[in-house]
Amino acid sequence: MLKSMMVAKAKEELEQEAFEKEEEKENYLSERAPALRTSGLSLAQLQDLCRELHVKIDVVDEERYDIEAKVMLNTREIKDLNIKVLDLRGKFKRPSLRRVRVSADAILRSLLGSKHKVSMDLRANLKSVKKEDTEKKRPVEDSDWRKNVEAMSGMEGRKKMFDAAKGPAQ
Repeated sequence: MLKSMMVAKAKEELEQEAFEKEEEKENYLSERAPALRTSGLSLAQLQDLCRELHVKIDVVDEERYDIEAKVMLNTREIKDLNIKVLDLRGKFKRPSLRRVRVSADAILRSLLGSKHKVSMDLRANLKSVKKEDTEKKRPVEDSDWRKNVEAMSGMEGRKKMFDAAKGPAQ
């Protein structure tokens, strides 16, 4: 009962406010834009009237532009303040996520439903590499390199290189 009475009272007040706004609007328009009397005016008087109206329109447009600029400035300031408020509140808490293992088949089944018949075996398309072949080649290269370094180290190695370079030139 009390709730319904409060709603009815609020409804009456809203209607009263709307009526008062309409009256204010009519009063404002009657003050700012009185009815034009163009009957019985000569051409020169009509031209003067038009010039006066154009001046008034320019003034109103300037006021409207200024007001729009103020409104834009205020809305920008409100947005900035809202952003600051959100930053001051702190960042929202992120929910803890769990890692879920899902196979490609399960993903396709969930996306395609019962139409999914092809299984995705990604390892089947890979090349097989023999480890034995690569292991046999490496020791040979390593031993050759080491022997080369030991043979050419010190003055003896430089002498060998000098002699080797000198021999074919003669």
